Amino acid sequence: MDDMGVCGGSAEQRLAVKICRVLSLYGHITDSYVIEFFTDNLWESLPESWRRSLSDLTAPELADQLLCNGNPKDTRRFLCSYRSVWPLSLLALKVTAQSLAFQRTPRHDMGSADKKRPAEFQANHCQSSLLDPLFRKHVKPKKQHEIRRLGKLVTRLSEATGCDHVVDVGSGQGHLSRVLSFGQGLNVTAVEADPSLIATATKFDHDLVYMLKKERIRPTKISACDITSIASSRPPRHVLACVDPQASWEEFINQLSDPVETSTGPQELESSLAASCQSVSSSDQHHWNNFILTGLHACGDLSVAMLRHFARCPNVVGITSVACCYMKLTTCEVPQPPGVLAPSPRSDPHLQQYGYPVSSWLSGVPGHKLSYKSREVACHAIEDYIERLKGESDILRVHCYRAVLETVIRGIDPNLKRIGVQTIKNAHKLPFREYAKQGLQRVGLVPDTPIDHTLVEDMLAQQQKVVAFFSLALLLAPLVETLILLDRMIFLQEQGFHCEVIPLFKPEFSPRNLVLVAAKGVHHLAGILEEITSSNLRSGE
Repeated sequence: MDDMGVCGGSAEQRLAVKICRVLSLYGHITDSYVIEFFTDNLWESLPESWRRSLSDLTAPELADQLLCNGNPKDTRRFLCSYRSVWPLSLLALKVTAQSLAFQRTPRHDMGSADKKRPAEFQANHCQSSLLDPLFRKHVKPKKQHEIRRLGKLVTRLSEATGCDHVVDVGSGQGHLSRVLSFGQGLNVTAVEADPSLIATATKFDHDLVYMLKKERIRPTKISACDITSIASSRPPRHVLACVDPQASWEEFINQLSDPVETSTGPQELESSLAASCQSVSSSDQHHWNNFILTGLHACGDLSVAMLRHFARCPNVVGITSVACCYMKLTTCEVPQPPGVLAPSPRSDPHLQQYGYPVSSWLSGVPGHKLSYKSREVACHAIEDYIERLKGESDILRVHCYRAVLETVIRGIDPNLKRIGVQTIKNAHKLPFREYAKQGLQRVGLVPDTPIDHTLVEDMLAQQQKVVAFFSLALLLAPLVETLILLDRMIFLQEQGFHCEVIPLFKPEFSPRNLVLVAAKGVHHLAGILEEITSSNLRSGE
């Protein structure tokens, strides 16, 4: 695309064009499978000058010099840490990749003393100090962090739109739904395709009601919530449904109108609290006049389906979408990614809807296509990998182990390429020979097949190069995620809506931390998000 293509259009379009250009040049790195490091000579695919600069770097140096972002206070000392002069192309790639990607650190976390853990977990690493104990039961710290912050955002969006009905898509065990209903007083419909998860969510709802009854009798006070306001809230209404990304918004509305019947629990809960756990009656259907969609890590095309329903359904007035599993997005090139059901067939193939790209504009931009592997790399926990590099974790050797094993497997049977090897427990603690035996057995080969140990040792000695190559892929990974989210923003712009993408969770705690927010008829959306991402999210509940 020429320079006019970059200068014209929205800011999101201009950024998308720049990212496509970068990926057109270096996308082969994110497209590569690190297990094929030796079989496909991946190291040789890099410029010779890059190989010279990266070949001798230690793991901590890779973290500090290649992946870490920011402006060191002592610039001269930082530059002196480079043991060789890097080629300008490599330096330019690092700066470009980090400047074009969406900011991943929430503003109020930038000055945090603890880079790994949110402030709410300083006193107790397992219990958020800002989330009521009633909502922490059965919930891991990561999820506590997520439901607290997303719950705050959804509540503020509810206030801005004047809509108190929220549909939680992919609600799982209902942790977010309970915070929104009991904690924030919203009318919540929880949509989940797995009946076992709905059964668990319903049980947890009843457990919470039981605890509320006890707290009303006990003369103690709940730390962060008003027990009266919680007790007067309606429990989530559960719907068993598989949201079809190809379905119309009318079909989606019909699915939401079919609740799962729930029991009232033990006899002693036959009170106003327990009775409120029954499903919503038909008289409550007026709530479908408008509602907000939310999804916490809605997988693959599910997050795209939410966007389409927001854009096309007059009943949906707002949306907060935290996506995940980008490799499960359907594309024209890969309409059925591994582990994903094929899209519902359309009578007209030209009307088939895919998860990426979703915008009409991006589909015409050269270099916009993203391979399955590049989308999978975009789901990695980059901050966690940086910590492994800095600590020179033994886990780093697993990349090399698997690449060597791939070479061994293909040496035995050339037809076995990228064959799935189930996770080998504590692989990084095993001698390679033991790792290879277990790996060969898992793919149906004779565990004691003779191996050229001289060749194996030569490959194992190149572990640092394998790690360096994978680090390059992680450097580019945020660009892939940013492009996917830009595509969604541009799609909403094409429909006439304003939207924003902001980092909501601490990335070291929750790697998929970018939330897309949009609302119909709200002209001060930026101001709302500014308020949400200010320090009151950290300490103001």
